Formats: sequence, structure tokens, C-alpha cells
Amino acid sequence: MTVAGVMRQYQVVGRKAATDDHPNPEAYRMVIFAPNPVIAKSKFWYYLHQFRKMKKTTGEILDCVEITEKNCRTVKNYGIWLRYSSRSGTHNMYREFRDVKLTGAVSQLYDEMAGRHRCRPRSIQIIRTATVGAKDLKRTNGMQFAKAGVKFPLPHRVSSAKRGQRALSDSTYTTVRPTTFFG
Repeated sequence: MTVAGVMRQYQVVGRKAATDDHPNPEAYRMVIFAPNPVIAKSKFWYYLHQFRKMKKTTGEILDCVEITEKNCRTVKNYGIWLRYSSRSGTHNMYREFRDVKLTGAVSQLYDEMAGRHRCRPRSIQIIRTATVGAKDLKRTNGMQFAKAGVKFPLPHRVSSAKRGQRALSDSTYTTVRPTTFFG
């Protein structure tokens, strides 16, 4: 699903089509991650068919809106509980990611599951997501960035050409290697 781009978060509301016997049937709401609203609606019917005796031909979509995060300026830790089908069976899993948005963390999840487990997007089912505090992290990869005095040094930099300036020297080709250590 990430082939189509960054995953987005959608809230899809649907119900069984109204009949004479049931003029106002019960509505169901799901929060679904998908690259576009068409796939979000398709996933809605896929999951709803598993839980209730309902499918696209016997139901209707009432609403499909994209959910956006309000604060996407700080890096947060996200915990994602998921279920996926592999060649050997179905597995439950918990993963942690650092990102500015939940949709970015979910995109990382799909990419990592494809790389580490050769898992197809159609076989991944996200059960739950949560923002995890620094003290509640379980995975060492996230813990190393959650410390108070973490620094990101830039040890070897190559000064590149900026607009209107020369790159490393006055000439295009030079016989001297660039100095990449500044301090």
C-alpha cells in the first residue's frame, strides 16, 4: 500500500442499507490507514464483513473523512500493535517508531515489515496505535533517542556548492582531496 505514497488516516462510517423492517440500522465507525479514500472504503468493508454479516452490496458508506494531526512539529514515539500473516501462519506483533505524525510511523511500519518479514501490505492488520512516553519504551532503538542529552553530531561534512558560490575550490577539478573534518 505504501507504493502509492504515504499512508493516511481515515475515519469511515457505514451501515447496513435501510429496509422496511429496519429503517434506521446501526452505524459502524472505523479508523483505517490507507493511501487514499478508495482503499480505505475497501478495507472498511473487508473488516466489517469479518465482524458482522454485512458487505458492500448490502450496505452503504455514510462518511469517509481524513484525520489529520494537530501537532506535527515535535517528534513522538508511537507504539503499534498489529497482526500479520506470514508463510507459516498468523503472528501478533508490537513495534515502536519515532516520527512527527502517526501516519509517518505507519508508513515506516509497512516499509519495515516488507523489508524484515517480506510481508505484503494486504496481510497486515493494525490493531491499535498509541503515543508512548519515553519511560514506557520497550525497544532499545527508540530508547537511545529518548535520552535527555542526546546529540546528533555532524562529523564529516563536505561543503557543497550553493547558488552563486563555488564548491570546494575556484576550479572545477582539483588535485587536493576535500577536508571533511571541521573540529
